[in-house]
Parts: sequence; structure tokens; C-alpha cells
Amino acid sequence: MRERVASWAAERVAPRIAELYERGEWDRSLVRELGDLGALGMHLEGYGCPGGSAVQYGLACAELEAVDSGLRTFVSVQGSLAMKAIHAFGSEEQKERWLPELAGGEAIGCFGLTEPSAGSDPSSMLTNARREGGGWVLDGAKRWIGMGSIADVAVVWARAEDGVRGFLVERGTPGFTAEDITDKLSLRASLQSELRFDGVRLGDDALLPGARGLRGPFTCLAEARYGIVWGVTGAARDCLARALEHAGEREQFGRPIAAFQLTQAKLTEMAVALAHAQLLALRLGRLKDAGRLRPEQISVGKLDNVRAAVDIARTARTILGGEGVRAANAIMRHMANLEAVSTYEGTAEVHTLIIGSALTGHRAFA
Repeated sequence: MRERVASWAAERVAPRIAELYERGEWDRSLVRELGDLGALGMHLEGYGCPGGSAVQYGLACAELEAVDSGLRTFVSVQGSLAMKAIHAFGSEEQKERWLPELAGGEAIGCFGLTEPSAGSDPSSMLTNARREGGGWVLDGAKRWIGMGSIADVAVVWARAEDGVRGFLVERGTPGFTAEDITDKLSLRASLQSELRFDGVRLGDDALLPGARGLRGPFTCLAEARYGIVWGVTGAARDCLARALEHAGEREQFGRPIAAFQLTQAKLTEMAVALAHAQLLALRLGRLKDAGRLRPEQISVGKLDNVRAAVDIARTARTILGGEGVRAANAIMRHMANLEAVSTYEGTAEVHTLIIGSALTGHRAFA
């Protein structure tokens, strides 16, 4: 699986990713190919989903993010967020309606949780759903929603009388609009949108019956965070490889800069940090496959691996010097993308407090 994903990404995406990033475009034609590759909902069972292992999925995430974080972000949004929500909490009809198409790349999903005024604290969301007649009326807004403007179905979390509930809102539903955020300096080869719901009327069949309270969205976030733990090792690996190649070719003072002690020290620290991150991801993957992975362990991986990847990218850029800021050398693109990855699916501060709470038994979020 790793080799298949790596070969596809190298052939189909890598040669033009710099151009897509510069233009701020997502190539929708890649979606069906990712479905054919078995990368969408890879770790989910049944309903046309590939049913792969957690380690397989992690390896795929690493290979995709080695090309660009936006590529892995799409797979996370589609499989770990939208598809996971339907798979874990949807009715049989909802699963049969959406999962085969989403797994095959015939449809696109998004996950609406974050709001303009509610990011790290989803309990303060303002989007609301009220009972009316035989259905629901949805009002509110969501922001920084991956693939929101092109999604065929949006998983939307809203506050109802009996707590936070999840809804499936199809594209074209009256009152539902989406607009892309275009002034990004990160994740430019991806789409992030603002969703608005103005009196959106939904039938009872739009409700995810198995989700009540924040356990629903948090379950999906854990899946996405797990993919990030692996994905960032791909970006870091690409940065290290480019720095090592440049250091062997670039000559100063009569010899390659790879021959200088300070450069070797940088490369060594990067290689050790990458190996540590890869081994942590593998350990978490094996725990997940054994059914023993806890959410706070995922937070350890998300916190430390993203931090390591950011440091590796920044150090790699120093080795390339001025060449490191060119789009052709990818490192600055990885750096910018990782800044966004460090924030979404839980900031460093949030994961620090999740781990701290697990260690001490005291919640320190408020």
C-alpha cells in the first residue's frame, strides 16, 4: 500500500503541486483516483470501504503529505471526519446512501464543527438546530471547513434542545451556502471554506441518530489526529531528503557543505527527530490496530510529531539558504503548511492540556 500510494503521488501530483499551491487550487480530478487507490476511508469496514489497518492508513498519510499537506488533508477530511461520522453514528440508510460513493471518490464530504467564534472550545458553538414540524431548522455558520465549497454532503454539528447533534446537509439544500477562504498563505493546494445556514430545513432522516453530545465530533477528531501523527512525518522526511541532497551538492570554501561539522549536526538532529516521530506513529498505529489506543496517546503523537516536523522543516530551510525559500524546493511550502497543521485538529495548547489532564486527573481548560 505504501509503495502504491507513493508511486501515485509522485506521478500524478508531485510534478504540478508547486503550481497548484501558487494558484491556490485543488484538483478535483484527484478525488476519484484516491478512491481507486483505496485511500478514502481506508481504515473503515464495510459499505464499500477498503477495511485496511490503522498502520496501512498511517503509511498512506505519510506518503501523501510528503508531497503536500493539502493532499493528506483531503483524505483526512473525507475519511476520518465525514465518513467516520456517518460510519460510526449514521443510520443504516445513511451509511448505504453515502459511504460507497465517498469511499470511491464519487462524492465529496466535509465536516462542519469549527465556527467563527468557536474553535478550541466547540462547546460554545452557536449553530443551532430546532424542531419544527416533522423535521429540523438549522441556523448558524461554520468556518475553516475543508472542502466545504465542493462537498456533496456536509456533516454539521449543531446545538439542539437535547445537546449537540449531527446532521447531514446535502449540497444545494435551500439556505445552505459555502464560500472559500482565498487569502491563505498555508494549505493553498487545498480548500477551506465558510459554511452558512440560514433557515435550512431538514427532514428527520438528516439526523445522525447515534451521535448525541460532543462525544460524536470528538470521536471523529481523534481519527483525524491519528492521521496527522503519521502525515507530518512524510513532510519532515521530504524536507530532510532535500536538505541532505543539497548539502552534498552545494560547495563553499572548496568543499561540500555536508563536510562541515555544523551542517552534519543539523542533519543528525533532523534524522534522529524524524526516526523518533516515525517510531511513535508506528507504536500508536499498532496500539490502534489492537484496539488499545487512547485519545490522550493520540494527543502525544499530534503534539510531538507536529512540533518535530516544524523544527525539521525550519532547519532544512537553513541548510538550503536562499534556495530554501523557492517554490521549486518545496521546503518553504512544507513549512507554511505545517503551521496550519499545528493549529487544526487541536492546537499545541489543547493537546498539552489533554495530556496534562490524563496525567493529573485535573482538567485545566477553564
